[in-house]
Amino acid sequence: MTQNYIEENKKRFLEELMELLTIPSVSADLSFKNDVLQAAQFLSKNLEQIGVENVEIYPTSGHPIVYGEKIISTDAPTVLVYGHYDVQPADPYELWDSDPFKPEIRKTDIHPDGAIFARGACDDKGQMFMHLKAFEAMNSTNNLPCNVKFMLEGEEEVGSENLEKFVREHKDMLSADVVLVSDTGIINNHTPSICVGLRGLSYLEVEVTGPNRDLHSGLYGGGVANPINILSSMIASLHDDQGKINIPGFYDEVLQVSDDERKEMAKAPFNLENYQQDLAVDTVHGEFGYSTNERTSIRPSLDVNGIWGGYIGEGAKTVLPSKAYAKISMRLVPNQTSADITSLFENHFKKIAPSSVKVKVTPHHGGEGVVIPTDFKGYLAAKKAMNKSFGVDPIPVRSGGSIPIVPMFEEVLGLKTILLGFGLDSDVIHSPNEHFGLFNFYKGIETIPYFYEFYSELMKN
Repeated sequence: MTQNYIEENKKRFLEELMELLTIPSVSADLSFKNDVLQAAQFLSKNLEQIGVENVEIYPTSGHPIVYGEKIISTDAPTVLVYGHYDVQPADPYELWDSDPFKPEIRKTDIHPDGAIFARGACDDKGQMFMHLKAFEAMNSTNNLPCNVKFMLEGEEEVGSENLEKFVREHKDMLSADVVLVSDTGIINNHTPSICVGLRGLSYLEVEVTGPNRDLHSGLYGGGVANPINILSSMIASLHDDQGKINIPGFYDEVLQVSDDERKEMAKAPFNLENYQQDLAVDTVHGEFGYSTNERTSIRPSLDVNGIWGGYIGEGAKTVLPSKAYAKISMRLVPNQTSADITSLFENHFKKIAPSSVKVKVTPHHGGEGVVIPTDFKGYLAAKKAMNKSFGVDPIPVRSGGSIPIVPMFEEVLGLKTILLGFGLDSDVIHSPNEHFGLFNFYKGIETIPYFYEFYSELMKN
């Protein structure tokens, strides 16, 4: 009955998602603050309409958190569903083929049935909204086997700055047996997978200051340290010629993955030629001795996310800048802690700076890596659900991304998280022309009720 309900209401489900995607809920830009609130209000209303109870929008010092629950029995297991309704900035707008907040459905080679092109289509409005519609289908057909609690936040894209405080203050309200999140992906539409590992994150900004003001490059060039030149040299020194990170102590706590585990990881289908072609690169790059998939999942990384300084406007301005800046992210693996790595980076970066400049390091946010066991009931239920909807067992994979709330849920609530995502790498989240396949959207709505069914059965045993 549940699956029949889904099939009968697919068109409306899509229309509701399209409406949500028109709301530019960009959490990083305060000029969109009212839009973020509007998205929270949209979800609050939708939760009430589908039968969720005790729905409330909780204000924070930033953007609000939407909560609601449906308790069917104190004897039933409880699933805490987490998702986020905020999105990345859509800039640069000129690189989009359509308005990022006027969703369009277009067919692609990968999505012959069509994909929704819009900011947040995959990350995470489309994936989060699957859970609401799956709940609606189960609840409307009297086939809800578990208690459900929804916690939808509006600050994930800016580091979930207020979520931990909210979780700590509402531990009793959020008590559950497992957390269910769809903010990851599958290998492809024929090869399902479940993410069982995430990298941690240390994100910071560096500032290099030379002279006390911008200088004429003819009068002062060659006589005073140029902060951009210095910063570039310092950044270049952070990797050696083998692709390893040149920060003393950086690898001390890195969890080494066994050869057997690496062999299991290598079973995931991966075509290096297609990978390079998709990115328009002639070759891959990274730490020597590891495959591309290993470099982006079980090994840490350090990357410059932005660099600026001096004059970058139209035409020429022969200036020697006073300051230069860069934003740097370090993806971490289990056993590395963001606080320790941030400290190691700051100490090293200041140490390698020449005396001709001053260096300031400003940490922004971070999170810890996590490995999810594949032998507990939550994972086993997700595995059975994927098999039921796709017809084959999912492959356990580790992701190179970071979801800092996952280790936080385990620390504060004592709960493990199932990362039941349905996006594809080709959905270009965070980039222009982000999209989410209709197949994936509907497949998620189809699969989630199976998870509840199998989880309920496993928890009875």
